[in-house]
Amino acid sequence: MTNIKTAGLMFICFALPRGFEAALNCKSPSPEALSNALNLLPKNLVRPVKRFSDTLNVTIRITLVGILGVDEKAQSLTTFIWQFLEWDIAGLNWDEEECGTKKVSVPREKFWIPDIYISEFMDEDKSPKAPYVYLLNTGHVYDSRPIRVVSSCRLGIYTFPFDVQNCSLTFESYLHYASDITMIQGATAAKILKESRKVIQTNGEWELADIEVVPSTLKLDEGTFSQMAYYIILRRRPILYVVNLLVPSCFLLTLDIFSFLLPLQSVDRCSFKMTLILGYMVFLLMMTDLLPVTGEIILVINVFFSISLALMVASLLETIFISNIQSSSSQYNMAPNWLSIFVLRYLAVLVCIPPKKKSNRVTVSLVSPDKGMIILLFITSVISTKELQGKSDNTSEKPPQEPALDELRKIRNDLAAIRLQMERRLEGTKNSKEWYMIGIVIDRLLFGMYIVFISVSCVIILCIWSMSNSYVR
Repeated sequence: MTNIKTAGLMFICFALPRGFEAALNCKSPSPEALSNALNLLPKNLVRPVKRFSDTLNVTIRITLVGILGVDEKAQSLTTFIWQFLEWDIAGLNWDEEECGTKKVSVPREKFWIPDIYISEFMDEDKSPKAPYVYLLNTGHVYDSRPIRVVSSCRLGIYTFPFDVQNCSLTFESYLHYASDITMIQGATAAKILKESRKVIQTNGEWELADIEVVPSTLKLDEGTFSQMAYYIILRRRPILYVVNLLVPSCFLLTLDIFSFLLPLQSVDRCSFKMTLILGYMVFLLMMTDLLPVTGEIILVINVFFSISLALMVASLLETIFISNIQSSSSQYNMAPNWLSIFVLRYLAVLVCIPPKKKSNRVTVSLVSPDKGMIILLFITSVISTKELQGKSDNTSEKPPQEPALDELRKIRNDLAAIRLQMERRLEGTKNSKEWYMIGIVIDRLLFGMYIVFISVSCVIILCIWSMSNSYVR
């Protein structure tokens, strides 16, 4: 037995340097004869090359079968791929007619397998093991196996939910330098993308946008390693988040815009806006579960929600300010001349409220109770004055009537006081109307600024989201 092992080892040592230049001979065209012939090979001892200085070319290609998940918090991508490796065993061949087959499946552990791994691996491969590889009569080895890849990926979710992720899977030898093993691209990126889209099984949140293949080398102090990098570009399907997040927020913001059309003098606009703010706060609390968790950056959609809430609060403060001006205007003094000119003459034109021209003509209307009272008081005062003058002229003929004169003087004083009070009231009404118009102009101006700010903010956010569809490696 020892002699047999020694003879076999001597055969291996003798045949290995010569690269097995002679073809294998099969006693019969049967799997048993071919298997007996293959048992003479060194199998999984060393690289299957003629000389140790030769470079083994390993052809690699992949097919993406499924996108299992993207973890924004852990910055990881979980995919399921098929890995295809091909290489040649130098000097190994057999005659197809003599051995009866062109290829044969042999156990994986019987062969030298390249130590190819994915540098972004973060977890153990839990995919099913493939126990066999194909061996062709030319010495060509074809290895195909499934891999569940949990890889690290720097996810950029700034433009969520319209984000595009670019994750790489870099294949390289764990130990062998580029002078020992060189990675060769097995298929074009377009062909890999076409095959992957045909066999992909998942139809979840992410869709496969593109695949790129880039051969490269990794230079370290101890040597240079050959690499093959596959860039998998994924695009998120945003319809779920648009329906559940953006559409309700836009509805509430639209209601807040149209609330400016409510008349302040007949409707409590402040209560309506406060109800909208409370409803928006409840909406923000409910939608936090749909947003990705990250502590590195602030999402554009979060900026949109913050701007919307800030605008609602600003519109409430503006309504409080205008309501205070219009409801308490009777307590204010006359508006400053510069303020009245600036607001009612210039800003009114800007917000499409034409200023009212002042007229010097005095119109007396019997319908107006205030003006009618003033005219009545004026006539009564004139009549009482004439009566006093007539009685003073006849004092020489009749004795004075002191009680009547005193009563008339009291009536005159009372009427003068009433007249003074009515003039003050008319002046206060004029001031109130002026402050009321100032409030209307300022309200219209702030409403226009509100619309402009919302429009600009929405355009900027939409531009950021639209530019996110283009990816850069």
